[in-house]
Amino acid sequence: MPKLSVIVPFYNVQRYAPDTLRSLRLNARPDFEFILVDDHSTDETPAILERAAEDLSGAARVRLVRHEKNGGLATARNTGLDAAGGEYLTFLDGDDWLAPGYLTRLAGAIEELGCDFVRTDHVQATARARTVHRVPHGRRWEVLDPRGAILPANRTTSVDYAYAWAGAYHRRLLERGLLHFTDGLRTAEDRPWIWKLHREAESFAVVSLLGVFYRRGVASSLTQIGDARQLDFIRAFDQVIEETAADPDAARLLPKAVRTYCAIIDHHLSDEAKWEPTVARQLRSLTAAAIQRMPQDALGDVLDTMDLRRSARLRRLRRRITTAKAAS
Repeated sequence: MPKLSVIVPFYNVQRYAPDTLRSLRLNARPDFEFILVDDHSTDETPAILERAAEDLSGAARVRLVRHEKNGGLATARNTGLDAAGGEYLTFLDGDDWLAPGYLTRLAGAIEELGCDFVRTDHVQATARARTVHRVPHGRRWEVLDPRGAILPANRTTSVDYAYAWAGAYHRRLLERGLLHFTDGLRTAEDRPWIWKLHREAESFAVVSLLGVFYRRGVASSLTQIGDARQLDFIRAFDQVIEETAADPDAARLLPKAVRTYCAIIDHHLSDEAKWEPTVARQLRSLTAAAIQRMPQDALGDVLDTMDLRRSARLRRLRRRITTAKAAS
């Protein structure tokens, strides 16, 4: 069994893939496994992966998997999970990169702590600028209950730091069905995933490791494109609400889930200029319907405690569909 499996999806990242693959080479060990998933790229990415797989195979175990059609990041990660054989697992996106030796330190940390998963800080790279982003949890190098890190509802917590590649995960989570993503989600795929981990895993820790470089401002990234794929955040957060509502501790956890969903809706509405006009109309309609689907008691409390600007925008959205129903 490999010590660590690293799952790396690629889709049309010919400009950035060489940096990503070079960083894997600088982290390679014979007991590490790199699973490279080509999500049906249409540029030069497949040829780059072919050459890299051959180069990497002398230093680590390498598997190159190709999709016959593009399925999105969640589906590509699931393909990697299905192929992974490691005792521990982690992720990297095809346009990001790692510091030399980072994976050895990451595998050592989770093995030393013996917990289900660990979370790490990361470096955000925008052009030449570098900014450190910390896991929003103060206690470090200490094994804790993941459920206890979901709250409080009115603060940024571990479930808001949803990056799958910022950590490592024990294989027992894969065997329990906790590591797969919702198939087909094009955006916000990490959100139901991180909530599920924190509700259902038994132990986790935050470790002070820096080594993942997250590239921002990539023109082909969905965060930069205002097309209909971004609307998948609604399906992702609907899933968070539905699964959290079924939790035995729903009364305590739902206000956090609802508050986060409302904050994300407000974020997208406030950035409406980036959307294609037809998608902007869809956004307003679908988010109004989402507001109506939320647990209304929890929603009322959230709107009463949010800042006035966001609360006013969301209340207008809530009234819109209520008025439409009354008119019909």
